[in-house]
Amino acid sequence: MMMNHTNQTEDLFSCYSPSVVRYRYFAVLWGCAVTVTGTVGNLMTILAFASDPRLRTRFNVLIVNLAVADLLYCTILQPISVDSYLHLRWRSGQLWCSIFGLLLFVSNSVSIINLCLVAVSRYLLVTKRAVFDRVFSDRGLISLLILTWVLGLASFAPLWQVYVFVPKVCTCSFHRTRGRPYSTILLFFYFVVGLGCVGVFYFLIYKRVRIAAQALLRYRPSRRSSRKKPSSLEQRTDDSSVESGMVKTCSYEMSSQEEISKHTDEITSESVQRSAVALNSSAINSPPYIIQASPVYTPTPSTAAPSSRSRISGGDDDEFKAVTRMCFMVFLFFVFCFVPFMLLNIADRHNRAPQVLHMFCANLSWLNSCINPVLYAVMNRQFRQAYGVLLNRAVAPFTCLWTWCSSLRS
Repeated sequence: MMMNHTNQTEDLFSCYSPSVVRYRYFAVLWGCAVTVTGTVGNLMTILAFASDPRLRTRFNVLIVNLAVADLLYCTILQPISVDSYLHLRWRSGQLWCSIFGLLLFVSNSVSIINLCLVAVSRYLLVTKRAVFDRVFSDRGLISLLILTWVLGLASFAPLWQVYVFVPKVCTCSFHRTRGRPYSTILLFFYFVVGLGCVGVFYFLIYKRVRIAAQALLRYRPSRRSSRKKPSSLEQRTDDSSVESGMVKTCSYEMSSQEEISKHTDEITSESVQRSAVALNSSAINSPPYIIQASPVYTPTPSTAAPSSRSRISGGDDDEFKAVTRMCFMVFLFFVFCFVPFMLLNIADRHNRAPQVLHMFCANLSWLNSCINPVLYAVMNRQFRQAYGVLLNRAVAPFTCLWTWCSSLRS
């Protein structure tokens, strides 16, 4: 009787199937790569933020919070998943299975909330700078960071009693039917509404950038033509057969008008360019003390001469676009990692799909926790430089040791 109870308990935590015996080695290698890459990459992101003053901006605080959520998964949860795939059995007991399932969904929900905050912050920089300064102030950021974790924990803690081992993906999650309808509402809210809002905000940012670029392109030809008109008019005046005194008077008047026109053109052009690039005022690479307070993004003529502090170069506009592209790529990779798994679970209600397919889609979601530091290094110059400094510091002791050993040999 005791043996039968033991076998039943082992079966509840077993995901063995002849069809996945070979696949598990791929999953183990994949999981080990995710663990090492994610742990090192996310830890370097946090250290880069702490050590490089250029990266200590309000926007990068959200990036660090996202890195903390990914680091939690890579250092604690991912190694346990690797162990489960290696033995095709959950070996940590029911209590840790419930803890694992709770931490898994909390880290995912924090990541989604952070993606929403990143998109909202970029949009507010473009449209409502005053609102951005109030919401993402120092005190506001601390409140938002705490809120992300509290909301994630409060959302999935009620499912504590239904976290079980799911054999088809060889990991712990909430029960497919016992948690309904609450679990269905949560998944819809986070993965459909949350990610949908992120996509909408990035689309609105794209429209704003496109409108500003088109307005700037339309204004440049009109600026050239307005500069040519006074010159041709002055040429006709010089060729006219009028008295010399009248010629001098007309020439003087038109030259004054030309100067006024040029001055107005320069002011208006700078106003348009400033408005077109005002969206970079608090980009990822700009320290807080040089953030410009220019809330207007739509190009409008200005009659007041801009100060030297408010002039922003075209390189800053390119920098903002690069940072926004990086954030958008982080969002796209999150969708790429989780959507196949979500769609498969929706389509395969009767569990007819092969277990290998379920495992592969689940393993694809692992990639999300380690890919972000790679994107930062590839798409952001300052993060790339900060990573390089950290790597040089880490390698320096070994380099000194190698140099010392070489000197002893010689």
